[in-house]
Amino acid sequence: MYELKVIEEFSAAHRLSGYKGKCESLHGHNFQVELIVQAEDVGEDGMVVDFKSLKGLLKDCLDTLDHKYLNEIPPFDRKNPTSESIANYIYHFIKPKLPENICFLKVCVWESESSCASYWE
Repeated sequence: MYELKVIEEFSAAHRLSGYKGKCESLHGHNFQVELIVQAEDVGEDGMVVDFKSLKGLLKDCLDTLDHKYLNEIPPFDRKNPTSESIANYIYHFIKPKLPENICFLKVCVWESESSCASYWE
């Protein structure tokens, strides 16, 4: 089994509705996102997938979130833009765009150096 990981960042503001604490107020994060994929074998070129392609997919997704007020963009205009829901959003944005040889995908969203949420199926 092979595993690849790429990391990108984006900055965004959000607030958490129904949350009792500081995060119910408007605030921002410099999020770090890890995209992890696995495949059972490499292709004829010796690669699972080109790192450049993976980074491009992740960057395309994060461009929809970067420097935005997340509560105003779908689907976060209907559900809280928690790290968990952001990871889910990124996962479902990227999954249909991956090559067929990818058998596993995991997304980790770090909102600080010590706190992250992950999503995979």
